[in-house]
Amino acid sequence: MKLLFMAVAVAVVLVSLVFSNRLVKQLAKEERSKIEIWAAAMELLPKSGESSDMKLVLQILQSNKTIPVILHDKTAGSFSANNLKIPEGDASGYLLKKTVEFEKKHAPIVLEELNQYLYYDDSYILKRLQLYPYVQLSAIVVFIVLAFTSLVSSQRAQQNKIWAGLSKETAHQLGTPLSALTAWTEYLKLRSFDPVLIAEIDKDVDRLRVIVDRFSKIGSVPETGTAVWQEVVRRSVAYLEKRISGKVELRFKFPESPVVVQLNEPLFSWVVENLTKNAVDAMGGEGVITYTMGERGNYCYLDIADTGKGIAKSRFNRIFQPGFTTKERGWGLGLSLAKRIVKEYHNGKIFVKQSEIGKGTTFRILLRRRW
Repeated sequence: MKLLFMAVAVAVVLVSLVFSNRLVKQLAKEERSKIEIWAAAMELLPKSGESSDMKLVLQILQSNKTIPVILHDKTAGSFSANNLKIPEGDASGYLLKKTVEFEKKHAPIVLEELNQYLYYDDSYILKRLQLYPYVQLSAIVVFIVLAFTSLVSSQRAQQNKIWAGLSKETAHQLGTPLSALTAWTEYLKLRSFDPVLIAEIDKDVDRLRVIVDRFSKIGSVPETGTAVWQEVVRRSVAYLEKRISGKVELRFKFPESPVVVQLNEPLFSWVVENLTKNAVDAMGGEGVITYTMGERGNYCYLDIADTGKGIAKSRFNRIFQPGFTTKERGWGLGLSLAKRIVKEYHNGKIFVKQSEIGKGTTFRILLRRRW
């Protein structure tokens, strides 16, 4: 749709410019013809007597009211002009300067019998018409930019609406089985069921509550608060640590002093978990994931690096687009949602810092420091 819109817009611009250019050339040709007729009338003027021919010649000479002309008499060394505002003072010097300007635009017409040269400039109408394509092009460009911006904004608003609706509906649908699971765990506790097993079920039920809470926050403005970033990341990874392959090693390179940021922990934990799961998948369940944190200027950064298969540079931006996935059963929403959470809900940035095929990928998250 966007490509079609751009193609149509470019076609309109090209057609408009070609048509305007052709019109300018035609009008310039007509003005040249008028000046040639005017020059011929000047040559006939000395030969004409008191007759109808004389009246016709004068009528032709008086008809030019738009095209600036300068007549240079080589024999007398004099200048005369028509349709020009001549300043007071050195009129000859001014007209001589103008003849040079006019000659650059149009070749002068030679009146051989009179030893005179006729110089002329474009009419005011033709000059305005010459500027018209640029004015028109500017207007079309502004229109295209506004239309394209409106189209993108409309698509983004529609996408946001879909995101919010899907998320809230998911939270609503999960609410019923979650309530039932909570009731069943309480029932199992009353029946003196294996406490270790019940504790694990409770963890998963709590996990479902967190997921429901996350989905319910999508589409609304989530509340944020100050938090120590190291603790948030460790808590985010703690749940996954026991549920991923034992061949995956997690390493943390955090500063000793607290890194304080403003965030919504349930939503931000979703980002960390998503990047961690993607890293595990990229490594095929075997490798090292390193979490590195630090401060730089007004920003704090969190790097999540894996030793997986890597990402081609051509895909660095595409991987954050909805629907893009390299997994056979993936929906391509994880990284898109992660970017939405970091950018729109935390005013931060997330991007691929570096990646090398066969060696791994590093994602970087930037959040503003909380002083």
